[in-house]
Amino acid sequence: MVIAILNQKGGVGKTTLSVNLAAAFAKSGRRVLLVDADTQQSALDWSEMRQAEPIFNVVGIPKKTLHQELKTLSKDFDIVLIDGPPRVNEVAKSAMLAADMVLIPVQPSPYDVWAAHQVVDLLKEAIVFKDSMKYAFMVNRKIVNTAIGRDVVNALSDYDIPVLSSQVCQRVAFAESAATGMTVIETDAAGPAGQEIEALKREVEGLLQ
Repeated sequence: MVIAILNQKGGVGKTTLSVNLAAAFAKSGRRVLLVDADTQQSALDWSEMRQAEPIFNVVGIPKKTLHQELKTLSKDFDIVLIDGPPRVNEVAKSAMLAADMVLIPVQPSPYDVWAAHQVVDLLKEAIVFKDSMKYAFMVNRKIVNTAIGRDVVNALSDYDIPVLSSQVCQRVAFAESAATGMTVIETDAAGPAGQEIEALKREVEGLLQ
């Protein structure tokens, strides 16, 4: 299964979600490949910081031929996660063509809701070629103990695209784990951050079955 995490707006936490979801799938016994499709190569930078034994593979393919290259690369893996580029371009289109599911992280901000139309337009184009592809928004970097997450779900309803019930909050644990090439699944599995990622993984799994 290939899951592309895409949004043309920067700062929505695509890489943080990608590496932590990859870890959650890997810890459940899946063979996982994380594809860094961003020219900034943040996921690769994260992997280079890691001192511990890798629990999943990371490769960089910021190319518009991504969907073609993955046909061969993905054969040895159960789950492939694509950390998408920070803009709507040929690489993003290629990631969608490769994906069984597109996950669109959105921060609880009106700016993010307004900006989402670009990736939604691209998604509608891709569905023409892959009508079996699943897709959903998810609220990321929500401020703890606020109702803003609920408000953004209501605002996203105008796009007629489902919104996952799982929400991931802005937590220091994510930054602390990333600084050493780790994930909250390894450093804070029983804490709020680890539990939020685990809940997201379970919901994604349910949609892909």
